[in-house]
Amino acid sequence: MVDEHDNALGVMDKMEAHQKGLIHRAFSIFVFNSRGEMLIQQRALGKYHSAGLWSNSCCSHPLPGEEVKEAATRRLNEELGFETFLEKIFDFIYQVSFENGLVENEFDHVFVGHYDGSIKINSEEVNDYAFKPMEQIRQELKDKPENYTEWFKISFPKIETWWKQHSAYK
Repeated sequence: MVDEHDNALGVMDKMEAHQKGLIHRAFSIFVFNSRGEMLIQQRALGKYHSAGLWSNSCCSHPLPGEEVKEAATRRLNEELGFETFLEKIFDFIYQVSFENGLVENEFDHVFVGHYDGSIKINSEEVNDYAFKPMEQIRQELKDKPENYTEWFKISFPKIETWWKQHSAYK
């Protein structure tokens, strides 16, 4: 658990934090290829919430005592089978309630990376993946928002603003 300034307050099981709706540390990774397309993933069908929905390249929570950037690098490799340099670009807090009673109340650290190699998905975490142009994702979010995770809908405009200013990722 953390406060609204990301100061650690204690350790709690991830599921308990989601059940109680307490703010906790998380990270979101957005990976782009050399064509400027964003890597998005479809969450595995067995996930405890947002199963089968499309989202950013990777997202999760650090383990107790683990640095957030280390956790992001570890989790990207666990879910998609690759490593790349990750740069933290901003953070934000969001809160979303789900029909199953769980609550995402997260201090989210946002990282970007660049990758053009092969991907080997962990089927327990990821159902599918795709590289898509930002314009296509924006249109899909407008036309079929129900296909995307709530946190992706919140973070996409923020990452799109950043992306427009950073030609290295376009």
